[in-house]
Amino acid sequence: MPEPILLETAGAIATVTFNRPERRNAITYEMWNQLQRLLVDLKADPAIRVIVFRGAGEEAFSAGADITEFATHRNNAAKATLYNAAFDAAMDMAETVGKPTLCLIKGVCVGGGCEFTTACDVRIAADNARFGVPIARLGLPVGFREMRRLVRLIGPAKTMELLLTAELIPAAEAHRIGLVNHVVPLAEVDAFTYALAEKIAALAPVVHRVHKEILQIVLDNPALRDLTPEQRALAVLPFDTEDFQEGWRAFLEKRPPRFQGR
Repeated sequence: MPEPILLETAGAIATVTFNRPERRNAITYEMWNQLQRLLVDLKADPAIRVIVFRGAGEEAFSAGADITEFATHRNNAAKATLYNAAFDAAMDMAETVGKPTLCLIKGVCVGGGCEFTTACDVRIAADNARFGVPIARLGLPVGFREMRRLVRLIGPAKTMELLLTAELIPAAEAHRIGLVNHVVPLAEVDAFTYALAEKIAALAPVVHRVHKEILQIVLDNPALRDLTPEQRALAVLPFDTEDFQEGWRAFLEKRPPRFQGR
């Protein structure tokens, strides 16, 4: 059997592929566990500066959780609690991996697949993509973390409309409401996404990590009350890095900087 999740690296860019095209890249319980472990490894790898998530083929990023597993993994509240723990661990790890994350989305991106993209930094959709969280058709709810991420991206009104209607929306509408950053023709979306990944990878990785942390702090604590000393230090931490010295010297010398991530 082929591996359900593939990892490929090219220079500083890692590509994680949901690899079940015969099931529209539906994600199993074990795949959520595997994804969490894989992201732990990528976080610790200094050679990786950007992570791209995608689905195998052109028909789906992911159709979400594999419904054929419901009878064994989600057929009551106790089992659903265990399943949700694995799901949340993968989502949380994607959000806190400390490196820029891009989703290259073709075709169907629904349910847990759509929710997963909201834990990432940038979402690039092909013009054949469709989005939604149609779980009201299945009789199960989104969790607190998924609801929070959706609301942060598209607001409470659009979030509730998606959930209440269980409808799928086209890429253009997903872009209009802020669910995706870019919509690109299907034939061009790979090149566009990897060009963007290369651009991001060439910039200062310490600053990328700090910006991701500061963003989460601002979202969780917009008034910035009672920040810890470690949180306050984030705004000046990069000034003590070799990358900062390289950055401003390269600017004055009119040459591209060579950031080392330290």
